[in-house]
Amino acid sequence: MIVLNRRISAADSAEQTITGTVTLSVDSRIKSRLRVTLDDGRDAGLMLERGHLLRGGELLGDADGVHLVRVLAAAESVSTVRCSDPLLLARAAYHLGNRHVPLQIDAGLLRYQHDYVLDDMVRGLGLQVTVEQAPFEPEAGAYQSAPHSHAHGNDHPFVRMPAAH
Repeated sequence: MIVLNRRISAADSAEQTITGTVTLSVDSRIKSRLRVTLDDGRDAGLMLERGHLLRGGELLGDADGVHLVRVLAAAESVSTVRCSDPLLLARAAYHLGNRHVPLQIDAGLLRYQHDYVLDDMVRGLGLQVTVEQAPFEPEAGAYQSAPHSHAHGNDHPFVRMPAAH
């Protein structure tokens, strides 16, 4: 089995030949440890640094520098919202983000994994939603490289308020 454990920049791959491709959904591209099948049928394993979303077009390599594999974003069921009104699109992005929905944001376009409840909410804001098969490349988020937890312990500085008189 091929073990892909390095991200390779385009500059570092200039001398290498791409030896394969792997087509993955966004749910697979968020995992750092995963057994995959390359598009040509070979078995491979991802053993990558945690906390990074693989993007379509990224290159992965093995420790020996023998294999160079291009990641392709699979077409999947998505809801796409197109609108020329940036304020209306921003409102939809706000409401989707408030529900912690992974969101792809492009000029005049929002895209999320298809969910009819979310589609109805967006339509209620006055936007049209198209359900289609397309690659999904969500925003990585502000904390992509750092683990995030909703548990709040003593990680915030304690501020002592003055006593009331």
